[in-house]
Amino acid sequence: MKKIISICSLSVFCAAMAFGTDYAVTVKTAPEYDNTKAYLVNYDTGDNIDSTMVTDNQAVFNGQVKEPLLTRLIINGNRIGQFILEDGDITIDLNTGDVVGGPLNAKKDKIEAQIAELSNRLQSAETDSLEEVIFNEYDALIDKSIQDNLDNPVGYMMFMNRAYDLLPEELEAFLAANPYFTQFERVRKLLESNRRKLATSEGAHFADFEIEYEGVKHKLSDVVGKGDYVLVDFWASWCGPCIRQTAVLKDIYAKYADKGLKILGVAVWDEPENTKKAIVQHELPWECWLNGQNVPTDIYGISGIPCIILFGPDGTILSRDKQSDELKAAVDNAMSAVN
Repeated sequence: MKKIISICSLSVFCAAMAFGTDYAVTVKTAPEYDNTKAYLVNYDTGDNIDSTMVTDNQAVFNGQVKEPLLTRLIINGNRIGQFILEDGDITIDLNTGDVVGGPLNAKKDKIEAQIAELSNRLQSAETDSLEEVIFNEYDALIDKSIQDNLDNPVGYMMFMNRAYDLLPEELEAFLAANPYFTQFERVRKLLESNRRKLATSEGAHFADFEIEYEGVKHKLSDVVGKGDYVLVDFWASWCGPCIRQTAVLKDIYAKYADKGLKILGVAVWDEPENTKKAIVQHELPWECWLNGQNVPTDIYGISGIPCIILFGPDGTILSRDKQSDELKAAVDNAMSAVN
């Protein structure tokens, strides 16, 4: 269900460009958006492509791009959806969700309609075996969508949904056979992330990092490798799965805090003020470092959170990427060596 919903929400609205010449994108909006700024942003790089003011319930973009691009539409700071800038005039009606124009967008919309249908079927599935059948259909649909679009942004969009589930060797093999995808910055970052994840996998020595907030600096080496077992939770206030794991961490903390285990929270990809509120709201009793942002995640090749890592007394990584009962078992196993 989670995978299907994530794809369904991946892109709801579309826009277009005149490939190689001029593009004209008209977005029909609700009255509350009037006199706010609208942006077209390159999904892959985060670079602004175009911007305009919303007036009279619409935003009109005109400009030039060299090739079709997977693009994000942002209005008044809100991410409205993802789309493909391509040859042909496109009209987007945010009030109805209707999109008209663009062959690549038509492909994308067809795939998303199929995914939505699978999602609806999944919600009404009455047995585990039927759910498994639907998940298999979903996987087959994504795989076919990638294979049918190995040279365009539709394939890239679908591939990015699959890429994070691939083993490092599977990702590299796919890219070797399909070099079109290697041009994208997100793909290159994922490759590097996988390499760094491998270098910081179980059995490896910890990799140090330093973060700073309001003049206070923290280094992982100040805590890890000093003779204690240390469980480090890389998390963010907005991350639902992170918050759910706090209950697990509290159980571990209650069991082992007096037996030589430290727990350390490191907030990443989060605004410090939001982190502070979450610490109070969820009554986290362990030390938490603020404003980690991308520093730890780049070094440890973390592509999703929560990422919870258990370090041994000498700084060896004993467990990584486990949650819930698996995490408790890993901690139990490590702490069984403590007299």
